[in-house]
Amino acid sequence: MSHIVVIGAGQAGSSLVAKLRKDGFEGEITLIGAENAPPYQRPPLSKAYLLGEMDKERLFLRPESFYADNAIALKLGATVTGIDPSAKTVSLGDEVVSYDQLALTTGSDPRRLPAVIGGDLDGVFVVRGLADVDAMAPQVSEGKRVLIVGGGYIGLEAAAVCAKRGLNVTLVEMADRILQRVASAETSDYFRALHQAHGVDIREGTGLERLEGEAGKVTRAVLSGGEALDVDFVIVGVGIAPATALAEQAGLTIENGIRVDAQGRTSDPAIWAAGDCASFPYQGGRIRLESVPNAIDQAEIVAQNMLGAEKDYVAKPWFWSDQYDVKLQIAGLNSGYDNVITRQGAGQTVSFWYYKGDQLVAVDAMNDPRAYMVGKRLIDGGKTADKAVVADPEADLKPLLKA
Repeated sequence: MSHIVVIGAGQAGSSLVAKLRKDGFEGEITLIGAENAPPYQRPPLSKAYLLGEMDKERLFLRPESFYADNAIALKLGATVTGIDPSAKTVSLGDEVVSYDQLALTTGSDPRRLPAVIGGDLDGVFVVRGLADVDAMAPQVSEGKRVLIVGGGYIGLEAAAVCAKRGLNVTLVEMADRILQRVASAETSDYFRALHQAHGVDIREGTGLERLEGEAGKVTRAVLSGGEALDVDFVIVGVGIAPATALAEQAGLTIENGIRVDAQGRTSDPAIWAAGDCASFPYQGGRIRLESVPNAIDQAEIVAQNMLGAEKDYVAKPWFWSDQYDVKLQIAGLNSGYDNVITRQGAGQTVSFWYYKGDQLVAVDAMNDPRAYMVGKRLIDGGKTADKAVVADPEADLKPLLKA
């Protein structure tokens, strides 16, 4: 009987094995995860879960009983030590598991501060897994002083939670502005003002020189200009890197992640990859998407292809971020944009429409689900939007869908 092994028990891995069973695969399935918890949602970790508004069990993507009920062998707290593609085996220490097909849904790893500048001190946290947030949670209490390193979405979401809990929050971003790598200056301006209104001290164009501590615990941060800040703890949000170590050890082709073809197949025809760890063809180039929708959609396509469907994955990128009472929804990818049109709504409602020439490529919508949905449908359909209509807050956007 055929045996499919999936390494990585996150959103992509859970989606893949569920899809295999839903589509009628009757062979053996083994899902291997390094963490002790069953597959769970990551986005609420730095928001509702850290705020204490969500119980751990509500994070789980499916009840733990789902896996047993569907004859999926769930190996938790298991570290894969090697893959032998020629023998078609996976090693977990002394245990060897044979496979007919293998899927890598290993996700990504947070970038950490180097030990030479104090990154290994107690009280320095990243926001990636349950264990990270559980370790950090006792620190997140009113009046404490936290330094957040990195002004991307992870850093800003952590800043919002800490500010809501009454902490004194300082955020440093080495680039000229927050969100510089992922958003327009208009979006950066919006979120800078939002955080400053909630008391967050944002330092742009400011790096971290080093962290200092007493008895092994962080107590001070020295910034690039020489200023020293007393801190109770530090949250590091300086990006993530695809988890490719196992794929590299197995001799698979790596290109900004595990290189796969349009169907999710790696350079070894018996091994597939999906989610954060995989780079795939997109509009004549290659991309790697770090998002929940991509993890689900790509994993489900890979599951179908493992069963012989031979379907290409056509990504329709979208993302979101929750900060305070603002919901940011992003449609498309803004790479290569050369102008931005602002559509102003009431209060905190606004959307920024990114164009490459006259072609709409992305939309950032803050508390404006209508603008987001119209923009997403246009982008997914390869259409554009008249800039004059977008810029006019009184104009109805719906007719754009019929143009």
